[in-house]
Amino acid sequence: MSFLHSSLDDCRLITLPKEHNRAGNLTALNSSKDLSFDIKRVYYTYDIPSGASRGGHAHLALFQYVIAACGSFEVLLDDGTNQKTVRLNRPDVALLIVPGIWRELHDFSSGAVCLVLASELYQADDYLEEYEVFKNRKLCK
Repeated sequence: MSFLHSSLDDCRLITLPKEHNRAGNLTALNSSKDLSFDIKRVYYTYDIPSGASRGGHAHLALFQYVIAACGSFEVLLDDGTNQKTVRLNRPDVALLIVPGIWRELHDFSSGAVCLVLASELYQADDYLEEYEVFKNRKLCK
């Protein structure tokens, strides 16, 4: 998928496998079976102050699954032309975000944990952190 050709239609919610019993729920993920890419990096954010936001960038090549492991938050997605907001509030639902999509995370509930499964290791040069630079690149279609 090309950065220039990605759209909001390429981002989607997926229901993760869930095993339920009296002792609680378990979600186990196998990269090649349950996800569309192999996981190379996992990180999570937590203790986010009230009113704070995260993200505010796009990636050139990175694919991500974003999961509300605990609590809830909203993800604003922007493909340079269209925007939509997705509320994540279940640990068995993941939002796939493809390269070329601007994302901003906000409206975190108290105790929210945002878990991210990434297709690549951290690379600073994969980030576009200025919205106008992102918009101008997308206009080069």
